[in-house]
Amino acid sequence: MTVVLRSEIHDRVALLTLDRPDKLNAIGTATLDALESELARLRDDDRVRALVIAGAGRAFSAGADLTEIERCAGPRDFRAFVSRMTGVFGLLQTFPKPSVAAVHGFAFGGGLELCLACDLRVAERGARLGVPEMKLGVLPGAAGTQRLPRLIAPGVARQMILTGEPISAERAYALGLVNELADTGRTLETALALAGQLAAGAPHALAAGKELIDRGLDLDLDAGIAFERETVSVLFATWDRDEGHRAFRERRPPQFRGE
Repeated sequence: MTVVLRSEIHDRVALLTLDRPDKLNAIGTATLDALESELARLRDDDRVRALVIAGAGRAFSAGADLTEIERCAGPRDFRAFVSRMTGVFGLLQTFPKPSVAAVHGFAFGGGLELCLACDLRVAERGARLGVPEMKLGVLPGAAGTQRLPRLIAPGVARQMILTGEPISAERAYALGLVNELADTGRTLETALALAGQLAAGAPHALAAGKELIDRGLDLDLDAGIAFERETVSVLFATWDRDEGHRAFRERRPPQFRGE
């Protein structure tokens, strides 16, 4: 069986690596199946508190597998393919543990859409990010037209989507699409360090923070504030909240247990 996704654990961080370097890590059904399986397995793995998603070889991902797309007999088959991709990326966005995309070389099309489903993004200086589907006569189909304008200025997202032209990692950082820039050859190291910071947080608070941010974007301000108030009230009763206060008083790093 061909391995399309490698999984390993570094301290409390799971590293998932797209492993089709000869195909520039094109994302097909096999990759989606493997990613879904790993997310299900890692969800309840107490050893893991954060994820990093990277790509093997010279790039993060060239996007959806065009060979597989070309086998689609018509709109119904294509709809099934993009629905599958959108569904798995949605599982990543709602995954209770925070995720970091580690981008080197380039992340195009479905590859960038995978990055957009992550909580944070690290990119190597000189990397390129884009949604070039317009140049193929279509549009991003795995939530790219929806997530991108929610992460950067809608006018810039509109230009990227309607022209299909990529932007540099440096510009993506200036726009807030990329959280940290990495020097050449240090993308994975930088992403793992960032994920390590996330993994040091209280698991219940991390999951609640993700949900507050994502759901809050769809609520009006008053409803969002009420949701926040109820969420932090629940967190007040956790063991980790007590530990956080003890650690602060004792001037030591907290040792959260997810309780």
